Amino acid sequence: CSLFSFSRAEEPDDDQRPERGEAGRLYSLCPSGKKFRSKPQLARYLGNQMDLSSFDFRTGKMLMSKLNKNRQRLRYDNNNQNKGKPDLNTSLPVRQTASIFKQPVTKVTNHPNNKVKTDPQKAVDQPRQLFWEKKLCGLNAYDIAEELVKTMELPKGLQGVGPGCTDKTLLSAIASALHTSAAPITGQLSAAVEKNPGVWLNTAQPLCKAFIVTDEDIRKQEELVYSVRKRLEDALMADMLAHVEEAADYGDALKEEGNSSEDMDSV
Repeated sequence: CSLFSFSRAEEPDDDQRPERGEAGRLYSLCPSGKKFRSKPQLARYLGNQMDLSSFDFRTGKMLMSKLNKNRQRLRYDNNNQNKGKPDLNTSLPVRQTASIFKQPVTKVTNHPNNKVKTDPQKAVDQPRQLFWEKKLCGLNAYDIAEELVKTMELPKGLQGVGPGCTDKTLLSAIASALHTSAAPITGQLSAAVEKNPGVWLNTAQPLCKAFIVTDEDIRKQEELVYSVRKRLEDALMADMLAHVEEAADYGDALKEEGNSSEDMDSV
């Protein structure tokens, strides 16, 4: 075709149209007389001579709305290319052919034995700000009566490290490390961290000096846990007895009320 001008036409079906009155099949007619019964067939015939992304095969016209969108997208792509941004897409390209099916491209490299080294731990662990534990300062816990809950006292072996590290900050840092990390808590093992904590600080450990847990510490902790459990058991037992006594008093009151109503009926 010398001029790319197409018109919509209908081709009657000799077997079906006289009986059912159907409109027949659609086709686009070129000025040279060649018929195209589908948009892919027309695209294969034209090749790269014309962009048919905005062409409506059923009406035989170019859709101006799609054409304007394609122009805007092309202008936006050209502006982005001029900025020189790197292409971070690692997926394989697709063959730019007139076929309606996507055909992948085989990637060939000069060094097939080369392997990309990846660190899975780096993708899992999110970066943290240095001394982020200091943000936990000033946070207090209150009970149901809106009274301040007394914080626990840390053992003498746990000492904070870093600028402005208090006992409350150290307690919050250790509690956060126990809940967010599966690694053992050893503290800052490097002795140089006290001279320059901003350089030698191990971000995987809380802001405390290196410590050693002895058998005496474990025994004291066991005694503390036992005493707390004993107090909890006594409190639960007292609450249960109070409920039983309250239920018994309520039953006696109902019984007395029933006896009084019977006496009134007999009178």
